[in-house]
Amino acid sequence: MKIRTITTGFNLKTPFKEEEFRKIADFTNETKEIFEKEGYFVQTIRATTQPWEEYFESKEQIIKLVTDLERSTQKYNLGYFNIGTTYNTENIPLIYDIIQSTSRGFCTTLISDDKQINYEAARQTAKLIIKLSKIREDGFANLRFAALFNTKPGCPFYPSSYHKGKTSFAIGTENSDLVYKAFSKSKNIETAALYLNDALTEKYKKIEKIAEHISKKESVKYGGIDVSISTSVEPDESIAYAFEKLGLGKFGETGTLAIAKMITETLRQLDVKKCGYSGLMLPVLEDYGLAKRNIERTYNITDLLLYSAVCGTGLDTIPLPGDVSEKKLYALLLDIASLSIKLNKPLSARLMPIPDKKTGEMTEYKFEYFVNSKIMDI
Repeated sequence: MKIRTITTGFNLKTPFKEEEFRKIADFTNETKEIFEKEGYFVQTIRATTQPWEEYFESKEQIIKLVTDLERSTQKYNLGYFNIGTTYNTENIPLIYDIIQSTSRGFCTTLISDDKQINYEAARQTAKLIIKLSKIREDGFANLRFAALFNTKPGCPFYPSSYHKGKTSFAIGTENSDLVYKAFSKSKNIETAALYLNDALTEKYKKIEKIAEHISKKESVKYGGIDVSISTSVEPDESIAYAFEKLGLGKFGETGTLAIAKMITETLRQLDVKKCGYSGLMLPVLEDYGLAKRNIERTYNITDLLLYSAVCGTGLDTIPLPGDVSEKKLYALLLDIASLSIKLNKPLSARLMPIPDKKTGEMTEYKFEYFVNSKIMDI
């Protein structure tokens, strides 16, 4: 297991003061060093603010602000920054300029809360996804954007992260290797939860102890661990292949839903301070087995939505044809919003149309955290 991210959330004040940001960065870097001294590999460290509409003044102001954040993020050795989400439909088109003006900046739109859908936000988001896809020929800019549904602050994972309240830090891990090992020992769904609970509890208790010590020493709130099962590009750490160790067939075939439900219920019972989704992530391009099974067409987008009903985060890193219509994206966003409201659970969508690519063709990314796969039908 690796620590995927240590994310510090803070309230950004304007005008931007570099010294205040430096303190956030210093704390996050020091936290990383402590975990590394304890033997953990820390993949990234990040900072996230309150929803950007709370400090938005004008297009010129927000672009200057994000470029200042970008420069300071790099200067003080953070990996990425996130300016959070917006529910204001008038602000959504500006996200194009924000993403285009940065290389480390993330942001989101909030399409629904726990009661209602903002239909205009869904329409604007569909338009934005298509426009963002054209910044680069591989559609990669959409990696730094997502649509959110009933998603609360405090999640350490990007792009969904945003902050509320006092400065705090939270931890997200890359842990599908533990699922793979636990299910390899179990070999059946009847005992898999016990093996998984034991493996995760042992690891998370150690992380929590270190985090609580840091919190007490530095007087910075510890927000918890997002215990979501986060995936890997390594074959022997694949969540899809872990599913298959339980003998119910390939990922996407019958039995997949039952395993997804079992994993999520196990995560919810873990005796640690949890935050964020704390569910099962199924990002198509970020897991070796998911990418390969997508090539074989053992599952589709509708299947992933079905699994979201019992597990995780919605639709993540979904490769789509470059000519996908706004109407199709809008309809898909409404489906996710409806599922989120009906089940009262947080979901998100990171959809990646790829210019000049058609359904069934292969992606051609050279990103170290992606596994190339086929463009999915929508």
